[in-house]
Amino acid sequence: MLESVTIVGVGLIGGSFSLALKDKGLVRNVIGVGRSADSLDKALELGLIDEVLPLEAAVKKSDLIYVAIPVDATVPVMSQIMDWVSDRQIVADAGSTKKALCESLAGHPMRSRFVATHPMWGTEYSGPEAAVHHAFAGRTCVICEKEKSDPEAVEVMEDLYRQMGMHMVYMDPDSHDMHAAYISHISHITSFALANTVLEKEKEDEAIFDLAGGGFESTVRLAKSNPAMWLPIFKQNRDHVLDVLNEHIAQLRKFKSCLEKENYDYLQELMDNANKIKRIIK
Repeated sequence: MLESVTIVGVGLIGGSFSLALKDKGLVRNVIGVGRSADSLDKALELGLIDEVLPLEAAVKKSDLIYVAIPVDATVPVMSQIMDWVSDRQIVADAGSTKKALCESLAGHPMRSRFVATHPMWGTEYSGPEAAVHHAFAGRTCVICEKEKSDPEAVEVMEDLYRQMGMHMVYMDPDSHDMHAAYISHISHITSFALANTVLEKEKEDEAIFDLAGGGFESTVRLAKSNPAMWLPIFKQNRDHVLDVLNEHIAQLRKFKSCLEKENYDYLQELMDNANKIKRIIK
């Protein structure tokens, strides 16, 4: 059991990570760090954390420092944290991009105490109220640059995630960011774009929202995600996101062309091919 864990960013991911630690009896004390006093008060009220401290004091008191803040803020904050930790502490993050962070810490003398992780789970909600029990059960956690982290630090993080019900996947940061662009980042951009499309139409016909059913709701759900979190992800992963967007636009053009040319045989073929996703998503 860990004596004390600091959560930097007690929102959806950080709060859910804290709940998992507490539910499994893996920690005695959780310290919350964040920019918003209101959010930290809410996290205390909800039992996500046990106390609030400034960042440096929290780091020096903790066995594990877990950073779950927007990826643009993670780089400078992580640099501060790594300057304060000892060789008996562990630092891990939960960011959706990995290359920029790993590159920023590559030459740090305490690099081995950092474990780059990405628990592959999330919802469109944010803040302490969004944290849920059993969030990570049955999900995948990616660990990047395992070979650059102290084996003991990696083992601790693997054990924590496995006790939460996750299974581990290992890859280099650039491969992680490329795969994340395909299976996560493009979904959010598509949802944002579809929401804007419908909102533009809604100016002409308010009834469209009265008719919206489950299919529309599930497709556009991610458009409710916090832009303050997703803009930095798109910026850091710009090249991979552009690659995916170009492919996605090419696919949309195929569907558009089929309808324009009344080529329904090819349209059927495109949809049949898309159905192969059933092999992956049950």
